[in-house]
Amino acid sequence: MSGVLHLFYPHICISCGSDLIASKEQICAACFNQLPHTQHVNIENNTVEKILLGRLTIKAAYSEFYFAKGQIIQQLIHELKYNNNEKIGYFLGEIMGNTIAKSNRFNNIDYIIPLPMFLDKEKSRGYNQAKLIADGISSIIKVPLLENVVYRNRATSTQTKKHRAERWENVYDSFEVTNYAILNGRNVLLVDDVITTGATLEACGKAILTGSQANLFIATLAIAAD
Repeated sequence: MSGVLHLFYPHICISCGSDLIASKEQICAACFNQLPHTQHVNIENNTVEKILLGRLTIKAAYSEFYFAKGQIIQQLIHELKYNNNEKIGYFLGEIMGNTIAKSNRFNNIDYIIPLPMFLDKEKSRGYNQAKLIADGISSIIKVPLLENVVYRNRATSTQTKKHRAERWENVYDSFEVTNYAILNGRNVLLVDDVITTGATLEACGKAILTGSQANLFIATLAIAAD
């Protein structure tokens, strides 16, 4: 029966369109092997940490992939954010979870916080892509998500095409924490999709740290390539 279903509803690689056998696969082995991993999860003062240096007190940070236009990872992120492909978020989160699980710099994480979207925007899209990624990470490292502790208190315009100062002004003071007590003394992993200038992560991270004694870790799916 599954063979008949596959004939009429083929499961194909998101990137190259080749046929996939397993229903849970999102990309073929050839495309999977071309994914541009940063390989810097165990490197102190890596590119992500340099972006946030002096702006946010963190224990460790990393991005799983380099983001570049026209590459496989751009296709996958576009599918996740604009084509309602929720499965790809979980799939990419699992990859990140395996990386984090093997790293000695992300030990003893207590909670995962997906970077929150403004509620109206999340309702319009139907989901928060950072939450899908965080779900994938959680499934591997067996750490629970905190979804209602941090929220966006207002809508912000897209960060695309804004320079660094404009990005910060756009997101400044746009995050609030509802329960600081649950974060005190905890190792918290903040998760987002793509980091460029780091303004949004900085704003959210500062909201978390302002009223708590949490230890902040950051993981993003991708970092914009130079």
